[in-house]
Amino acid sequence: MDYKTIRLAHEADIATITLNRPDKRNAISYELIDELRAALDDLSNSSTLVLILTGAGKAFCSGMDLENLKALVGRSQEQNLKDSETMAHLFRSLYDFPGPTIAAVNGAAIAGGCGLATLCDFTLAVPEAKFGYTEVRIGFVPAIVSAFLLRQIGEKYARDLLLTGRIIGADEAHRIGLVNEIVPPEKLSERARELALQLMENSPASLLHTKRLLSEHARAELDAQIQAAVRENAAIRATADFREGISSFLEKRKPRWSGE
Repeated sequence: MDYKTIRLAHEADIATITLNRPDKRNAISYELIDELRAALDDLSNSSTLVLILTGAGKAFCSGMDLENLKALVGRSQEQNLKDSETMAHLFRSLYDFPGPTIAAVNGAAIAGGCGLATLCDFTLAVPEAKFGYTEVRIGFVPAIVSAFLLRQIGEKYARDLLLTGRIIGADEAHRIGLVNEIVPPEKLSERARELALQLMENSPASLLHTKRLLSEHARAELDAQIQAAVRENAAIRATADFREGISSFLEKRKPRWSGE
């Protein structure tokens, strides 16, 4: 497949997906979602044993693309549900990828980008990396990612990040369990590959079976939570606060919330 928003590279049984919109800080567009889903589906059915996910340029992924944000306000309920289901499928495809996954976070990972960075089995980050689930600051609900985040870092930390929408540095992300390891920028790619090779020293069958077991442990609970999250994610888009949040963000002004 001829990708436009990502790069896909193979080395032995290691695949690397690079989010490749550096001029847009690798923001999530509809095209990027489609291409990332396609790549994950293809790699899931290939000989790939370990997947590395990273970003081109100075950011890992800055969240949703501004042009896509503008278009959200006028979408129908059916379109909103489909959008939410699509994002849920993307997150689930990454979380349930058959082999081990490594996020090499080279810069800011915000909102949906933070989800991509932290749903991998291992998250490596440069000291300058920033993390944040900023959805509440612009009238969204971080519904889908909340199901995964609660399992990763526990309810107290998850409530803090999701309700405040604050952005945290790599040190705090490491302390609370969002990040496994902080790596100097010049060593990030090397360390990700080193970890991939370390994983490949193990039995391939054991790795795949262990990943499948971990996914199955979480499946029933995640299925129910994500179904509810998809509905909540679509419902918030019908509110006045959602429209105001998008408008104020795009106009770079302080929002005037109505609570409706």
